[in-house]
Amino acid sequence: MPLTFTLDPAITPELRDGFLDLWTDVSNAGGAVGFVPPVTREEIRPELVRLFAQLAEGRSRLLVGHDEAGEVAATAVISFNAHRLMRHWVWLYTVMVHPRHQGKGYGRDLLAAAADAARTFDGIEAIRLGCRGGHGLERFYASCGYKEVGRVPGAIRVAPGDDRDDITMLLPLG
Repeated sequence: MPLTFTLDPAITPELRDGFLDLWTDVSNAGGAVGFVPPVTREEIRPELVRLFAQLAEGRSRLLVGHDEAGEVAATAVISFNAHRLMRHWVWLYTVMVHPRHQGKGYGRDLLAAAADAARTFDGIEAIRLGCRGGHGLERFYASCGYKEVGRVPGAIRVAPGDDRDDITMLLPLG
């Protein structure tokens, strides 16, 4: 059964807790979403609060995918550029699909829904995202139409002696 996507859902306690659970579960399953396992909900909570502040300020938009049980199963954050010369593209952050839903095509569905949402924003011509090397994510994003446009070797330090590339991907919306 496909996910149901909502752009800019109301931030309810259920959504907040579902997002926090998703972020924790994805991180602890080894997902490259800003944390290294093991991580707790309490370690992630401050980052979620910062994200919700960006949403409240209108600097970012939230896309949430709910599964058939109504649970938060996927998220992506679309962030606008403050720099006046870069306002024609957006960043895509915190792209997550719950581990229990991996392999069902929901990642592709999430990226397609994010692109559809970005196309509704005035003047937006492309989506950029960054991903951590070492997971094959760049191949997945490429299969969804993104092109690798930059790579900084060893820019992400996962642990001492474990440096990963920071890879920038671009999806033109035209």
